[in-house]
Amino acid sequence: MLICMILLAYWLPGIEKIIPLNQISTIGISAIFFFYGLKLSPEKMKEGLSNWKLHIVIQSATFFLFPLLILLVLPFIHEETHFTLWLAVFFLGALPSTVSSSVVMVSIAKGNIPGAIFNASISGLMGILVTPLLIGIFLEARLESFDLGQTFIELCLKILLPVILGMALHRFWGNFANQHKKYLTMFDKAVILIIVYKSFSNSFSNGIFDDLNLMELLVVGFGVIALFFIVYNIIHMISKRLAFNREDEITALFCGSKKSLVHGTVFSSVLFAGMSSAGIFLVPIMIYHAFQLFIVSIIAQKYQREV
Repeated sequence: MLICMILLAYWLPGIEKIIPLNQISTIGISAIFFFYGLKLSPEKMKEGLSNWKLHIVIQSATFFLFPLLILLVLPFIHEETHFTLWLAVFFLGALPSTVSSSVVMVSIAKGNIPGAIFNASISGLMGILVTPLLIGIFLEARLESFDLGQTFIELCLKILLPVILGMALHRFWGNFANQHKKYLTMFDKAVILIIVYKSFSNSFSNGIFDDLNLMELLVVGFGVIALFFIVYNIIHMISKRLAFNREDEITALFCGSKKSLVHGTVFSSVLFAGMSSAGIFLVPIMIYHAFQLFIVSIIAQKYQREV
């Protein structure tokens, strides 16, 4: 469906002039995070709170290791087009971990599920602060119109406030949200597809992809896949060094190596609002997201067979 949205944006750009996609996506974003807060169980969060070594490894990998590895490539970037692609990959590195898929994969592999729920949830909340802070360092230097303070306010209103409201109403509607998880997931995906269409429609209309060749996109694709394996193996080595048990090691590997497509599309609609190159910033996260689901599902089933 992501590929279909990109093709639709290429063949039929400008639908947002007929249908109010901006308003729909804005409401949709807030609704996604309201339901996200609604599903957060304080009891399950408390269960995983005490395992501080596991939390430090996962959050450090998510918000420190990923950006650091991508920053090491920056001295080799000289052309403006290449810098935009590098910044798109850096945006991927600055994103929080996934929530639902991390917990599902940890569950399949028989890992530490409370630890996965806690870290996936905390990662999403931390991302509201950390992601714009990391990406803002480069956007403020290159875009006079970028206002980090205004971006924080917008993210808090669109994302943090709905999450807090959802958490406050968890004890009343939490069971309803969990019982209808399938439909809420479909809603999440629908909003993501609208944002993807909107971003690529704008980019195609402004000819942004005309300056990119297939080789550059292939390099980005191979680069983000290599990034996954580097991070995954570093986390594996750290887990062995810290003598994690099997359950904690699985949780560290699966939660620490993942990146959230939901947060990526939502954050891009705020951070890169009005930028003609917005579509480019979604390319690395879409490649990474598809690959992480494919490879981690294989690894999870391997762990399951070992049990």
